[in-house]
Amino acid sequence: MSILQLENVSRQFGGLIAVDGVTLDVPGNGITAIIGPNGAGKTTLFNLISGFVAPSSGRVLFRSHNITGLPPEAVAKLGLVRTFQLVQLFENLTVLENVKVGRHLHTHGGLLSALMPVRAARAEAEVERKSRALLEQAGLAQQHDLLAGVLPYGRKRLLEIARALAAEPKLLLLDEPAAGLNRGETASLGSLLRAIAASGIAVLLIEHDMSLVMNIADRVAVLDFGKLIAQGAPSEVQQNADVIAAYLGAPVAAHG
Repeated sequence: MSILQLENVSRQFGGLIAVDGVTLDVPGNGITAIIGPNGAGKTTLFNLISGFVAPSSGRVLFRSHNITGLPPEAVAKLGLVRTFQLVQLFENLTVLENVKVGRHLHTHGGLLSALMPVRAARAEAEVERKSRALLEQAGLAQQHDLLAGVLPYGRKRLLEIARALAAEPKLLLLDEPAAGLNRGETASLGSLLRAIAASGIAVLLIEHDMSLVMNIADRVAVLDFGKLIAQGAPSEVQQNADVIAAYLGAPVAAHG
């Protein structure tokens, strides 16, 4: 079953067609990667999916709901959560507090909480428990009380993913999560993404690290000049002549 469906989605900025008639089904399980050269329209496509930009034409369906043109906060509450190319954290909050911010998307405050302090305290304790569990999964439990701003870049990437997971997504969109990471950090990221997918959360990512993509993705979609030129299993896509010409240059060997 598809969790996300793009139906002939396009986006034009003046005379530039950034996304050109993309039709794509994203399964509700596993990891799907979107690749393509710089300027291919990948981030614009993510913006269309997550509500930061409205399509010029076409429809976006998430869990069979038409979310075309919905604002990002409404899309997130439906279970579609994303990260960005540039890490966006609350750097003056602790690592744990950053994750709690994401978790509070699913809590309810206001007058009811004021009138029922015991229930509110229990809810806050549950936020704390689940936030710490996510930090453990991301390998950040030991840094829970550090300010996010002092973390090394690779750890900030992992924290951003943990915070996104705190919002309990059904589909997690990651925009170049391996950008700026060294080999060891990339390996840790790959393990985390496989664990996320194994937990039942579908993952859709944009990524330039072809070794990472070919090792963790269950399926790959390729954009070039805003058009979808290929999709399928990694082994199929890396042998596709159009893909080789547009981006890869040569088949990329997968490693273990």
